[in-house]
Amino acid sequence: MAKPTDEWFGQAFGKAWKDKADEIGRFNLAIFGKTGVGKSTLVNAIFGSEIARTGIGEPVTRAEHLYLHQSGALGVLDTRGLEVGRDNAALIGELKDYLHGMRRKPLAEQLHVAWYCVRAGDRRFEATEADFIRALHELGLPVILVLTQVPRSGDRVHPDAEALAASIAALELPIQDGLIHYTMALADDFTGQSAYGLQEVLDATFRGAPDGVAHAITSAQRIDFERKRERAEVAVKAATGAATTAGASPIPFSDAALLVPIQIGMMASIAVTYGISIERSTAASIAATAAATTAGRSVVTNMIKFVPGAGTAVAAPISATVAGTFTYAMGHAWMRVCERLARGELAAVGGALESESVHRIFLEEFKTRASRRKPS
Repeated sequence: MAKPTDEWFGQAFGKAWKDKADEIGRFNLAIFGKTGVGKSTLVNAIFGSEIARTGIGEPVTRAEHLYLHQSGALGVLDTRGLEVGRDNAALIGELKDYLHGMRRKPLAEQLHVAWYCVRAGDRRFEATEADFIRALHELGLPVILVLTQVPRSGDRVHPDAEALAASIAALELPIQDGLIHYTMALADDFTGQSAYGLQEVLDATFRGAPDGVAHAITSAQRIDFERKRERAEVAVKAATGAATTAGASPIPFSDAALLVPIQIGMMASIAVTYGISIERSTAASIAATAAATTAGRSVVTNMIKFVPGAGTAVAAPISATVAGTFTYAMGHAWMRVCERLARGELAAVGGALESESVHRIFLEEFKTRASRRKPS
């Protein structure tokens, strides 16, 4: 049975999570290519398997050939019942109608980038495919061209894939950066083939997409943790500054809960950036901070004793330096938990959250960060 403060903390965190998710919006990717080229495999390798679990998605045109799958910060548009190369006119017609309507909508409802996938093993690229890519460009969509399932030995890709890429490059198609990306989305233990090329496709996606959806891409993707850390650091820096300002007039220890909304907002922002669901991140945030007693005050009082200069007497005021250090350490401790969650390292058998491990990891990192941070 949940403690009253766990319930209070969970509700506050959940609201902050939803507010942050709404703020960053959604990145919408269109993915095209002939049947069987590995479109879903590529999307799942970069963005995780959540989209695959959403089924066929929602039709976005009356003709019901374009479907948008949505999961968190990611939307994926694909086609049903029509084939690129064979039904170009119908596909482009529906896309044109869809794009015309969506451009009157907020950025999160628009289509931002298209991936066009070609399977290297097919060893051919048809004129109708080139026409389709040109049509996408004319519609205003940045197009990233990806060769899928390309075998590689060392740093050398298969000669047939190189020949195919050269023939496509000779067409001088309007593709992002003029690049053709070699990829192998899944490793194969039997052949020893490793996955590769995913980071390059993701980087091209960031370059092609509007700046306003960069945070949504960062949240949705599952391979570039450096980008996630950089975004999370921004949230920590902002919250640390707010807490320092709040402590400019020393806060009585009895009013320590005044810092809690700042810290909850920071933690929610970090969780969204790492792509942790509201249910999982709420449970982890309660486990991490071990929220107990009245209205979240213990979130501060149970840990502030680890901050140098905080003192031990509950009558002592919380200074700007202590408030800032506390929030900074809390943010980095929570980042470590979220990264472990995002990598799938904190789930027990059956997928249950390892609450004790979450709290231990959080507290260890908190103590380390609090002791190292120099007053600014």
